[in-house]
Amino acid sequence: MATQPTAKKTTPKKTTVGFSAEERAAMKAHAAELKTAARRSSRSAKADGEQDVLAKIAEMTGTDREIAERLHALTKTVAPDLTCKTWYGMPAYARDGKIVFFFQPAAKFNYRYATLGFNDPANLDDGNLWPVTYAIQSMTPTVESRIKSLITQALS
Repeated sequence: MATQPTAKKTTPKKTTVGFSAEERAAMKAHAAELKTAARRSSRSAKADGEQDVLAKIAEMTGTDREIAERLHALTKTVAPDLTCKTWYGMPAYARDGKIVFFFQPAAKFNYRYATLGFNDPANLDDGNLWPVTYAIQSMTPTVESRIKSLITQALS
């Protein structure tokens, strides 16, 4: 009697879905920000935070940079008491140490638009559902007016 060859058991290759290179870079930036913040004294944190934000904005190019510069100037006018800081490598603005809103440049994750995002401390509540992230393609007078309103509402 001839013996039958045994079938080899094959297992499919495992593929892992993980973080993108951009996401890993953002997490590393956030870890570095936390280390830097821990080393700073509270007296210089506000000035240093603004310098960090301005440096991040200076690294941006094109429309991202134009929007970020305008947003920063607008924020300093509408809410001068907010503290500037970087958050996952992005310009952010905080009250009492908590990030109220941040600017995510389009280039950060290869998006087609930049975003203005609001975190939990922002008072944007409107019933049971409200937007917390806004796409920005250019900074027009209408967009600036809307952002002023959002910041004012977020801080109310």
